[in-house]
Amino acid sequence: MPSRSAAIVWLFAKEWRELLASRAWWVMLVVMGPLVGMSFISAVTAYGELSGANGTAEGVGQAFSPLTGIWAPTFSACELAAAFLLPFVAIRLVSGDRQSGAMKIEMQHSLSSFTRISVKATMLMLGWLIATAAPLLGVALWASYGGHIDAPELLSVFAGHVLNGGLTIALAATAAALTEHPATAAIVTLTVTVGTWLINFAAAVNGGWWERAAAFTPTAMVAEFQRGLVRADIIIAAAVLIFLGLALAAVWLRIGSSVAQRARTSVALVAMAAVAIAGAVRVRASWDVSEGRYNSFSRADEVAMRTIHGELKVRAHFAPEDPRRSDLEYRGMRKLRRAVPHADIEYVSKTSTGLFEQTNDQYGEISYELDGRKVVSRITTAEGVRDAVFAVANLQLGPNSSEDDEFRGHPLAATPRGAGAIFYGIWPVITAALAVFIQWRSA
Repeated sequence: MPSRSAAIVWLFAKEWRELLASRAWWVMLVVMGPLVGMSFISAVTAYGELSGANGTAEGVGQAFSPLTGIWAPTFSACELAAAFLLPFVAIRLVSGDRQSGAMKIEMQHSLSSFTRISVKATMLMLGWLIATAAPLLGVALWASYGGHIDAPELLSVFAGHVLNGGLTIALAATAAALTEHPATAAIVTLTVTVGTWLINFAAAVNGGWWERAAAFTPTAMVAEFQRGLVRADIIIAAAVLIFLGLALAAVWLRIGSSVAQRARTSVALVAMAAVAIAGAVRVRASWDVSEGRYNSFSRADEVAMRTIHGELKVRAHFAPEDPRRSDLEYRGMRKLRRAVPHADIEYVSKTSTGLFEQTNDQYGEISYELDGRKVVSRITTAEGVRDAVFAVANLQLGPNSSEDDEFRGHPLAATPRGAGAIFYGIWPVITAALAVFIQWRSA
């Protein structure tokens, strides 16, 4: 029998050949070009117009950042590919061995099922990283137009989509291991994906614990990274879910074990993952890598707020579907949570729309309580939240406390020169030609 290291090298080589032979992977690569091209061209065009192209909207571009104007929409193609294309690649790589009988050959080597599934997942992640070359090509084009690139912002967006790809791979591997046929695995994967969307919808309507659960769905996770906010709780939860998915796949690929034994092991793994995620929810560390500090108060304000040691209670009387609640959350409360991690923030409402609560005098109020003091406000802006917190905490608002962090933006009246030819022509033609050549060589 070959050594363990030799067996792992053999398995990596085998999985690489399987990836190159996968038509699903090549289709994903071909489609990535037009998907990214559509998003990138639209983003650059809108960014240029709002930056003052052709003499319009003069000065508006000063408030614009490539993070929200270019990177987020360009990399959004990766989110679509991860939801609808990557699962088929992963299922093909995992289920293909069972269908072709190659799994029996793999089991002759001295490798555990977890090692085998880890090698497959590593190769799938490599394939996913190759697919992300399309949006990275958009980054190169943006640089050629003279556009500004902030490395931490770009890495944040890229990391979010890498994690999303890892979650998709783990989910698809689990579905492929649990089911007998690739088509069934694809349906299971799509069902779970749609289920996460339903959680987001329920969170928008009902709030409460639905809202807390929705924060850990792939869509919400990617959105946080695309805003330049790197949250430790999300990273830990994503890592736990990826490990859980691969572990479950490894368990159900042990075809020599009984179904009852595999089921007991699966329940134990799910229970341990649930405990780990429950612990991750309590982690408050986060890093705002956005150049414009979209997720934070000014540095001076944050320093002052961190001196608050009492229990700050915030009660916002807004229904989940009230647009003022969204404004309050994204403009003020998410910043307050970072500045005062121990703050107790809660939304209060009796209905989901708030339509019949308007007669209640308290509806629309935001109360701040600290050490017996109380301040009531109806302002949903970041400045309104900051002023109310400073008032209830008896903090002094320094002169021009926000001007030092004022972000002027990076306006650029550029046009997407050559992007259409590259993404709609050169990328798919070259990728398709490589696919045909490699498939012909391996035939």
